[in-house]
Amino acid sequence: MAENTADAGRPAAGAAHEVTHTITVAAPAKAVYDLVADVTAWPQVFGPTVHAERLGLADGQERIRLWAFANGEVRNWTSLRQLDPAGLGVSFRQERSSSPVAAMGGAWRLTEQADGTTLVELDHYWRAVDEDDEQAVRWIERACDRNSTAELAALRAAAELGDTAGELSFSFEDTEEMPGADAAAVYAFLHRSDLWPQRLPHVSRLDLTEDEDGVQTMEMDTLAADGSVHTTKSVRLCFPDRIVYKQTGLPPVMTAHTGQWLFTPVEGGVRVTSRHSVVLDPAALAAAFGPDTDYAQARTTVRDALGINSRTTLRHARAHATPGENQ
Repeated sequence: MAENTADAGRPAAGAAHEVTHTITVAAPAKAVYDLVADVTAWPQVFGPTVHAERLGLADGQERIRLWAFANGEVRNWTSLRQLDPAGLGVSFRQERSSSPVAAMGGAWRLTEQADGTTLVELDHYWRAVDEDDEQAVRWIERACDRNSTAELAALRAAAELGDTAGELSFSFEDTEEMPGADAAAVYAFLHRSDLWPQRLPHVSRLDLTEDEDGVQTMEMDTLAADGSVHTTKSVRLCFPDRIVYKQTGLPPVMTAHTGQWLFTPVEGGVRVTSRHSVVLDPAALAAAFGPDTDYAQARTTVRDALGINSRTTLRHARAHATPGENQ
């Protein structure tokens, strides 16, 4: 897994293309580095990243798997990364790429400036499966440019929040024990979200597409307690033991909302957990509630709203999958 960070950003043999994107961030380099290094938090920081998993970590070397949007399509790949906190850099190389990409690598390079800001340089080198396929080459160029530009802007926004970031980000979960429930039926209830308008009282409309097996996109109208309707859009990754999602169309007070439905077999039934990670939008909160917004109260309000819907879904899933139980 080892990679030499001294060579960070230098193209590997056979790379046909090189590109660098840059941005200046009004935050200390160490704070910016921490955001780049923690790949598990990328879905909450970077818009294009849907889900990230750390597959192994030892001595600053890690293997990761990412699911991310590329030109509107969800793609996934496995990468090797070398973390260099002392040198404020992270080099990476895709171990398994997604067509039309044959190979891709690069580096994040952070340089603290004299005025206390940080220059961030994001290098990529890559090669297409067929370099003579101009359409494929242009597709990779667009994806690399769009994602890099979006990621750098999001990195700056997150880093410049400073200490406020901790007040705006939070996670929580709700768990339902389902003794006697059929685990496959519970999973099917949550997987077949297209049936939720007939099954859940708070869902009035849901459009679901699954162009690729296990990757769903959904647009949902949810009824609030006051009778208002809120529309959200999400992409979901359906694994055998969990369903992971990221909202791509968000309520106005959030900049990020990701979650998981987790299924744990227990004796005689199944335990299902609904997990949420949320980042609130300080500008939207200020516009809605004034400049002296109580962030703790805002977190509680959002947690309550999301939790009510999750717990309702869990109860109906239990009733659906448990013989003899009525809703």
